[in-house]
Amino acid sequence: MIVVTANQVSGKRVARTLGLVRGNTIRTRHIGKDIMAVFRNIVGGEVSEYTKLLGEAREQALDRMVEEATGLGANAIISVRFSTSMIMGAAAELLAYGTAVVLVDENGES
Repeated sequence: MIVVTANQVSGKRVARTLGLVRGNTIRTRHIGKDIMAVFRNIVGGEVSEYTKLLGEAREQALDRMVEEATGLGANAIISVRFSTSMIMGAAAELLAYGTAVVLVDENGES
C-alpha cells in the first residue's frame, strides 16, 4: 500500500477514486507518565513519554486507515493528513485521513 501526503505519485496515475478513508484512536495519559513529564518540565528537555504515546497513536491511526482502504480495494492512499483534538483533559483523539485510490503505471499497468 502506497501512503503519501501528496496528491499524486510519480510515474502513476489515478485509475479509480474510491473515497475518503480514515483511522482514529483516542489515547489517555498515564498518571505515572504525567509525573515524569512534570519533572522534565522543571529541568527542560523532550518529554519522551508523550513523544512515544503520540507516535504509537499515529501508527495505530495509520494502520486503521490502511485497513479501511484495503477493504475498499485500494492500492494507495493519497492526500493523507493528520488531525488531533482534545476529548477531555487527559485524552486526545488522533485522526489520519486521506483518499483511497487505485493507482496504475502511467502506461496503464497496475
